[in-house]
Amino acid sequence: MTARFEELDWRPTPLGELVLRRRLDPVTGRQVHEIKLGDEFLMSSMFTASEVALGRLALGRLDGTGLDVVVGGLGLGFTARTVLESAAVRSLVVVDALAEVIEWHERGLIPAGAELTADPRCRFVHGDFFTMARSADGLDPAEPGRRFHAIVVDIDHSPRHLLHPDNAVFYAPTGLRHLTSMLHPGGVFALWSNDPPDAEFTEVLSGVFADAAAEVVTFDNPLQQRDATATVYLGSVPA
Repeated sequence: MTARFEELDWRPTPLGELVLRRRLDPVTGRQVHEIKLGDEFLMSSMFTASEVALGRLALGRLDGTGLDVVVGGLGLGFTARTVLESAAVRSLVVVDALAEVIEWHERGLIPAGAELTADPRCRFVHGDFFTMARSADGLDPAEPGRRFHAIVVDIDHSPRHLLHPDNAVFYAPTGLRHLTSMLHPGGVFALWSNDPPDAEFTEVLSGVFADAAAEVVTFDNPLQQRDATATVYLGSVPA
């Protein structure tokens, strides 16, 4: 019998208390994994459609094979797992600031962990994505200056609802322009947001990337018995 609620791990971090828990949802009868940081829900397996859509929409803008992808934000691994579903992907680097989350995947405490750690194309990097995105060395410590075909980000709740105020620099024109230097010609930037499309941010995105767009992802919310939405921002660099 599955326990109705289990706290699988708890860790103090500089950002607050980090908790991994598993519970049996009384509405759906499904087992749900959740990660909380302080009072914030970072991820829940109850709602994964938009995280899956993030990976698919990013790769949908790319042609060919031998694709190198970086995902900023590991969470419960749904975006990373979606990227690896594509045979066109040659390598995936997943950057996360919380070593504890990486450890949970490596220990198999999170369901996607076994699949991600078993795939030779996938490598976890412990680091602050936003600091790395501002640096000259870039997003892969093993290969400074490396370029990618897609940079996919799911960390903050939105470009306005940030986990840390310092992250705001990333969403400004200077931060996004620096990010383009880490993409191959024709490369794609994709960003998850829990908020509706933000016209001001979309305008900033359009000033940096070609073919910038804000795609609304609609999914069922069984708890509220209605549809819910998230936004995926997309932009490409010229080929």
